[in-house]
Amino acid sequence: MLKYIKKYFAPLTALFVFIIYLFTLAPSVVEIDSGELATVQITLGIAHPTGYPLFTIVGHIFSLLPLPFSKIYQMNLLAAFWCALAVWMFIITAKFILDQIKTSGKKKKKVETEKISSEVISEDIKILASVLGALFLAFNRTFWRQSTSVEVYSMQLFLISLAIYFLLKSYFYNPNGNEKFYKSPWILFAISLALCFSNHMTTILILPGAAYLYFKKFKLSKQSWIQICWMLLIFLPLLLIFYSYLPIRASQNPLLDWGNPTNLERIIRHVSGKQYQVWLFSSTASAEKQFTYFFNGLPNEFTFGLIIILIGLFSAFKYSKTLFTFFVITFLATVLYSINYDIHDIDSYFLLAYISLSYFALFGSLKLLQNFRIGNHSIAPSLTLIVLILLAHFYITYPNVNQRDNYAFEDYTKALINGTDKNSIILSYQWDYFVSAAYYFQFVEGFRKDVKIIDKELLRRSWYYHQLQNDHPSLLDGMQTETNNFLTAVAPFEKDENYNPTIIENAYQAFMTKLVSSHINKSSFYIGPEIFENEMQHGGFRLPAGYTIVPDIFLFKVTNNRHYIPAADPNFQLRLPKHRNNYVKLMENLLGSMLARRALYEMQFDKVDRAKLYINKAISSLPDYTIPQPLVDVLTK
Repeated sequence: MLKYIKKYFAPLTALFVFIIYLFTLAPSVVEIDSGELATVQITLGIAHPTGYPLFTIVGHIFSLLPLPFSKIYQMNLLAAFWCALAVWMFIITAKFILDQIKTSGKKKKKVETEKISSEVISEDIKILASVLGALFLAFNRTFWRQSTSVEVYSMQLFLISLAIYFLLKSYFYNPNGNEKFYKSPWILFAISLALCFSNHMTTILILPGAAYLYFKKFKLSKQSWIQICWMLLIFLPLLLIFYSYLPIRASQNPLLDWGNPTNLERIIRHVSGKQYQVWLFSSTASAEKQFTYFFNGLPNEFTFGLIIILIGLFSAFKYSKTLFTFFVITFLATVLYSINYDIHDIDSYFLLAYISLSYFALFGSLKLLQNFRIGNHSIAPSLTLIVLILLAHFYITYPNVNQRDNYAFEDYTKALINGTDKNSIILSYQWDYFVSAAYYFQFVEGFRKDVKIIDKELLRRSWYYHQLQNDHPSLLDGMQTETNNFLTAVAPFEKDENYNPTIIENAYQAFMTKLVSSHINKSSFYIGPEIFENEMQHGGFRLPAGYTIVPDIFLFKVTNNRHYIPAADPNFQLRLPKHRNNYVKLMENLLGSMLARRALYEMQFDKVDRAKLYINKAISSLPDYTIPQPLVDVLTK
């Protein structure tokens, strides 16, 4: 038995990790991009920039498997699988690294590439250190989170781990004689790099470390540049093959067609993520804020494992200055780039930094296993210490990543849509906890497809009008003038030409006003509370003359009736997870404020019993929402 465990320690560890991941797997959609990305994979659509073609294609193939689960659970399951594979690759790479540091044998020869310590590292200790280092990574908070729901980063973790393996394999590779370059592992590194870039552009963060290893090995010679050309001959065609998916699929008018990348200009804009570049390197203040956020959050990422990482930081320098430098460069490149991206969901951009720190955990585990023994043989004390640190970290982190009871976004989205009239229109930009999730339920599960959901902020992008025309052909009827005026005004902005922001904003406002006025007599029209709070109260969004809004349950309903407008009873069920992250809390607060507004509206018409109905619903269903005191007093009437 022990022989087989030692032989298959990498897949066995990955399997163990995968089983743990199953216990924290989300059963449905979660916050941010979960619904959109699952829909893109299942329906073969175009995702938000940078498009993620490899993620989409592979995910679609997996979605076709006849597994006995809901489609969203199936896609979440794939995320757990990718993360487990990444752990497998980490172990293989870690063991390979330790094999290069020192080999044990009769002559006790060192590997010539790395002249390091004179210690002989036994095979058992190499295996143990590799597994322990991998477990520090597997249960890193942000890494673990990628395994709980569909996300592009889960696949990226596997691919970047694969690229690191082939990079180190190539660096330590010493051919016999004049072996041709195209037969070397560098070609495999080029292929893995192309796969990485075909999934996510943050692959660029590994290039500084890769350049360090490459030029340390080959110097700045003519031959080294020739070899780079060989790699590019593999890398570029493969990259173009995968990204050709974007224009090919966009030309077929998929349900989700972000950016509509059908020509070279739109392809470049989409692949480069131009839409998001306004948040990149925006200011030193935002960089300082993200830098503080990263280092303040670091103790939560590894908890007590930081002790092992700190030990590994010093011991790695002793074992291999080259590898120490490579992982430090990779860590710094990741952090220094990512802190300059001013977005709220920044955690996943630090993943490569956490991978680098996990390799230091590998060296820290190795150091403890090598140097803290009883006599000359027993590693029990050091192994026990490391395992206790891992168990403590696991105990602390598990509740923070556990998504197995998270139905909040499914329940919120379905209840919100079900609260609207048939064939209604919803104007909102609650992307993180409604719009993205609604894509999945409407386009995959066919839930309430009669309701037209319009993302107000995406109306600022020309491509979105094409998607609306595909998904809701009659929506823009009678609005050709307003639509054309806006598309004409925004065109120079999207092409980086001279533009007039006032003309764009006026055309945008005119379109939205027309959108309401042209549909209000044919369909019920609802507006998200975020539009009221952030824009209507400040004049940023205006209704047509003569119209007003009244609070419904989840949304505001547009009306020209000044009399009492009834709303349904709040009979919805909201299954909140035991551990509420910030997105659940924001959703809770938003819904609580709407129930409170509805109660106040009822009080305006002296309907005290109706007001109590909404207040009691907020109290019973939203434990973290604080009811305003005037409404608490209503309950005593």
